[in-house]
Amino acid sequence: MSVEALFTPVQIGDVTVKNRVHMSALTRNRAPNTVPYDLMKEYYVQRVRGGAGLIVTEGVLIVRQGTEWAHAPGIWSDEQVEEWKKIVDAVHAEGGHIYAQLWHLGRVSHPDAPEQKLAGTPVYAPSAVSARGGKFRFIEGQPGYVTPTAIDDPTVLIEQFRQAGINAKKAGFDGVELHGANGYLIAQFLDNNSNKRTDQWGGSVENRSRFGLEVLKALKESFGNNVSVKLSPAGGYNDMGMPLQETLDTYRYFITEADKLGLSYFTLLRYCPKLDVEYDGQKRATQHDVLESYRPYIKNAKVVLNGDLSGEEAASLISSGKIDAAAFGFVWVTHPDVANRIKAGKPLSNPPNFPLMQIGEGEDPKNWGTGYLDYPASE
Repeated sequence: MSVEALFTPVQIGDVTVKNRVHMSALTRNRAPNTVPYDLMKEYYVQRVRGGAGLIVTEGVLIVRQGTEWAHAPGIWSDEQVEEWKKIVDAVHAEGGHIYAQLWHLGRVSHPDAPEQKLAGTPVYAPSAVSARGGKFRFIEGQPGYVTPTAIDDPTVLIEQFRQAGINAKKAGFDGVELHGANGYLIAQFLDNNSNKRTDQWGGSVENRSRFGLEVLKALKESFGNNVSVKLSPAGGYNDMGMPLQETLDTYRYFITEADKLGLSYFTLLRYCPKLDVEYDGQKRATQHDVLESYRPYIKNAKVVLNGDLSGEEAASLISSGKIDAAAFGFVWVTHPDVANRIKAGKPLSNPPNFPLMQIGEGEDPKNWGTGYLDYPASE
C-alpha cells in the first residue's frame, strides 16, 4: 500500500510542516535536576534529520513534581528556558518544527520523590482520591500512588500553565500541546471517578471540562492559533476511565468547546492494549472507537491520531479524510529516522535497549547517551 499521503505538507496552526509524520511526546528522563541537557539537543536534531514533520517534546513539567521519571525536564526557571531555547534553535536550524508538551501530573506524583520534596508542596489533585497502582522505581520500597490533597483553588494551577506558556514562547517553540491524556491533571478533572468536587470545577460535564478549557485559553494568550491538546478518552492508564456513555458525553462536550477556541490540532490516542491496566481481574479502560466517536466533533482544528499505527494504516486514514496527520510514539525512541524509513519502505527493526532507557538517581550524565543517541538510522 502506498504511503504517499503521509508525505505531503500540512498546515498546523500558523506553520506549514513538511509531512504528516509527527513525533509524539516521549518521556526519556535525560534532564539532570530538571534542566534540559546537551544530549537532548542532539536527540531532537537526529529526529528532525530522520524526517519528522512536527516534533512534540517529551512532557515538560510546569512546576516541580514527584514524577516516576527521575530526570524529567521542566520549564519554570530561566535556566530551563535558556536550555530549551538551544534545543529549539537547533531544530529550527535543521528546518524542523517543535511543540512543547506541557505537563502536570496531579495525583500521580509522589511526596517522597526528590523534586516533590524540593517543591515543598503536597501532591495535588481535583479531589482526595488516590489512583490505584503506580511505580516509583527510584524511591525505596517502590511505593504506589498516595491519596492526594484536594486543590483548594484551581485558578492557581491555571496561572502556572499560563506562565509555562509564556516561558515556552520565550524559548521559541512553534506551539504548545497541553497534555490532557493518560490520567494526568487535565484528565483527572474530566473524569468523574477522580473529580468528586461539588463546586464550579466538578459535578456536571460542563464543570469537569472547565479546568482544561481555561488552561487552553490561558495558553492561547502566548501562542494564539498554535495551541493543541492530547486526549485519551479510552482511559486505562493511571486508573482512568468512566462508563461508555459518560465517556462519550464528557469528551464530546470538551472537544466541541475546545474546538471553538481555535486550536491547531487535537491528538486523539486510541485504545491501546499495552496502555490498559488490570485491577481485581478486570481491564480498566473503556474500550471504544476513539476516532469514530469524536472525529465528527472537530470542525476547525486538524486531527492527529496516535496509538500503534503503521505507516500504511496512517496513510489510508489520511487519504480517506479521517485524519490530517499521524503521531508515532515509541518507534521514535528506537529509530531516529522513522519517517525516512516509512517513506523508503524499510522496517522499523531496531530492538529496544530497555535497561539503558531508564536513568536512575546518581548515574553520571556523561553516560546518558547510551540507549538514547546510539540507535542506528537505516542506510
